[in-house]
Amino acid sequence: MIETIRIKKGFDINLKGKAVKKIEDISPPETYALKPTDFIGIKRPKLLVKEGDTVQAGTPILFCKLNEKIKYVSPVSGEIAEIVRGEKRKLLEVRILADKDIKYASARKFSSSEINSLSKEEVADILCDLGVWPNIIQRPYGIIANPEDEPRDIFVSGYDSSPLAPDYDFIYQGQEQYIQTGIDILNKFISGQLHLTVDANAEFSKVFSQLKNINLHKIIGPHPAGNVGIQIHHIKPINKGEKVWTTTPFGLAQIGKLFMEGKYESERIIAVTGPEVKNPQYYKVRTGTSVKKILENNLLSENIRMVSGNALTGDQIAMNGYLGFYHNQITVVEEGNHPVLFGWFKPTLKELSFHRALGLLSFLNPKKTEYNLNTNTRGDKRAFVMSGVLEKVLPMDIYPTHLFKAILTEDYDDMEALGIYEVIEEDVALCEFVDVSKHNIQQIVRDGLELLQNS
Repeated sequence: MIETIRIKKGFDINLKGKAVKKIEDISPPETYALKPTDFIGIKRPKLLVKEGDTVQAGTPILFCKLNEKIKYVSPVSGEIAEIVRGEKRKLLEVRILADKDIKYASARKFSSSEINSLSKEEVADILCDLGVWPNIIQRPYGIIANPEDEPRDIFVSGYDSSPLAPDYDFIYQGQEQYIQTGIDILNKFISGQLHLTVDANAEFSKVFSQLKNINLHKIIGPHPAGNVGIQIHHIKPINKGEKVWTTTPFGLAQIGKLFMEGKYESERIIAVTGPEVKNPQYYKVRTGTSVKKILENNLLSENIRMVSGNALTGDQIAMNGYLGFYHNQITVVEEGNHPVLFGWFKPTLKELSFHRALGLLSFLNPKKTEYNLNTNTRGDKRAFVMSGVLEKVLPMDIYPTHLFKAILTEDYDDMEALGIYEVIEEDVALCEFVDVSKHNIQQIVRDGLELLQNS
């Protein structure tokens, strides 16, 4: 019998601009980018290429000096067009001028029997050398996993509950055999189980429900129910000293394609969403794609913020920016760079408020009402207010306000006792959204995790 997890805490942000289930074909962009900043935990990246070099899809571009075994590879074939650096020569992007016809770095294909006979060490070498290992993330800390570790379990979320999230059954249809192979490969690394969780409210999942060698769960409740960290907490929480790995359906499919087809395949389907998008729908692209061709002539205004990822946890990008390595969504909302007359006191049904504010009467609207929100925070940073509201949107048995204060005071013992090993940024993104104190809570959590990791 499949276990169903029910959570009540959380909050669904119902934005306008959900993608219709239509995949648009567009001509490939001229350039793609590999961004070291996408990979949390990578330090002192070492380049393996220079401007003018020719690469293939799957050619190593860089590695981290802390773990030279893990390679970060080119998503396409072409020429290294530009190496972009920031302050203190920090490596920001490696841009590739793409070929019209993608060429792949050679790799061996494996039959099912050959895959079964591979050792864990052989599999790890293949995953690291050919660039798919960065799909595997370690908890605690939310960093790229060490291939020499043996995790207790592996967790995969089979749906996304974040604002305007893509439909996983739609974007991964036809990928079942690759996902299954990815599961079989990762099962070599664990003595425990591979857990996969799907939405209990959704229809029967054609993609995930027939998979084998997994422990299938269902979860029901508001966002962040789809976050893998929330699912870990309710299925088998992480204790101090334990390590678990997480990945995504895309990560499983990419691993499966590597072994079944012998190539690094970066092609994926993403959702282009948001209130400021004329035609929100799905697009077939490659990891690191330039977003310009997708968004030009598809925006309702110029005063906008473009986000690679979802509205809560994504990264702000420009019109000539690039899709992040872990993102399967682009979100466009209005930039809130203008003052609001009477602020919270102006009666309106068009603004969303978790706090049932008098001015923002959204609690009188039906739950299915869609909102056109902007980036205005309606206030400045101030001291933490003990309102109890953060506990209402974090479905974990921890005290978030106390945890955040412990991080700010660098109290290591309290951080550990209050559950920092169970969270990363995405798990507390709703806390940041509802926080009346206007703190950058996601950054606070990352700072705390780095303090403990480096201690």
